[in-house]
Amino acid sequence: MSTDGRNQSARLFARARKILPGGVDSPVRAFSAVGGAPPFIRRGRGARIEDEDGRSYVDFVMSWGPLIHGHAPAGLTRALAAAAKHGTSFGAPTAAEVELGTAVRQLMPSLERVRFVNSGTEATMSALRLARAATGRDRVVKFAGCYHGHGDAFLVQAGSGATTLGVPTSPGVPRSVAADTLVARYNDLGSVERILRRQRDRVAALVVEPVAGNMGVVLPEEGFLEGLRALCDAHGAMLVFDEVISGFRAAPGGAQERFGVRPDLTCLGKIIGGGLPVGAYGGRRDLMEQVAPAGPVYQAGTLSGNPLAMAAGAWALSKLTPALYARLDTLGARLATGLADAAREAGIDLQVNRLGSVLTPFFTAAPVHDYEGATVADTAAYARFFRGMLARGVYPPPSQFEGWFLSAAHTRRDVDEAVAAARATLAGMRRRRPRAAGGR
Repeated sequence: MSTDGRNQSARLFARARKILPGGVDSPVRAFSAVGGAPPFIRRGRGARIEDEDGRSYVDFVMSWGPLIHGHAPAGLTRALAAAAKHGTSFGAPTAAEVELGTAVRQLMPSLERVRFVNSGTEATMSALRLARAATGRDRVVKFAGCYHGHGDAFLVQAGSGATTLGVPTSPGVPRSVAADTLVARYNDLGSVERILRRQRDRVAALVVEPVAGNMGVVLPEEGFLEGLRALCDAHGAMLVFDEVISGFRAAPGGAQERFGVRPDLTCLGKIIGGGLPVGAYGGRRDLMEQVAPAGPVYQAGTLSGNPLAMAAGAWALSKLTPALYARLDTLGARLATGLADAAREAGIDLQVNRLGSVLTPFFTAAPVHDYEGATVADTAAYARFFRGMLARGVYPPPSQFEGWFLSAAHTRRDVDEAVAAARATLAGMRRRRPRAAGGR
């Protein structure tokens, strides 16, 4: 604990709110969905983080997914230190870009050419521009509940009317931009087919998280991804997989390897920089050769492919082994089963969706297959659950609609500690079960 007996995180948050909008640099960090003030983290090691008051937590956020090897693994810090000795940024080509690009292509053969950028948002924005250029069309289909960064074209929800034209979900997004985004229902091929038929020859791309991770973890139903591939082929649209979360989590080659569906373009982030700011998009050679300077589609970035991110990514990808995935799957199953059993013992409705090392517990009685199913979850119950877990030394995502992530650093003891905390928390909630309206 802090030696002066004061709550350093609370003091820092008060200061931050005078400097940063809402006191944070990304909205979910403010704990608006779960209540209370966020702990300010000062260090992480392995599967644990420590806040400014000296409290330690088993971390299941893991920087929202990229830390598949845990916090500050020795090999990663050595790779970063070695790279930093030679310089942090040159704005010029380096061998490290070639090496990491080769590693990405080996793991994901659909990326015949790859362009490194600085974030997942930048990757999806760039891929959409390329798809529009390649097809000569303007409109894009996305899915309710899937998040693809904060680009204007993606901050859209389903509108009314026969055309299913989108409406902005954020001030500052022009209605003219939102009107070119059409919103379908995840795991509902019929909703996609209806849009493509109505919008004949106007849809440039269909963008999807092959495993949804931003409405909470929702798996594709059998035949869904294959159906999307067939529909895109039939209507001349590009199939774009946003694998910012599922990339290298679902399998070494991402969800496209696990489910055997090859997209035209893929967007990546997070893990390919070992937790450093990075992103990438890539795909078919004929498409990617249209990106400047090989072609006319402009996209650039001063820090793209910077040596630190490339060194971290090369180390992280080199450590992805079959043994690692097997172990993470075992731990994920143990955590999911433990949470479900704890809820059952407490008489509380809970659905746990999981794919390998990523899962989401939804406070609802019905299985969750899409955004509509996710949003009926009891968010007030999740908020109470979150606060109870945090008080017991476990750090889950501060939102019902996010994934929990395991890492190579987690042990059975960490998982069992989390399950014990859940059992105690849920037992305390047993007599307090008011329903919330749900929503993000």
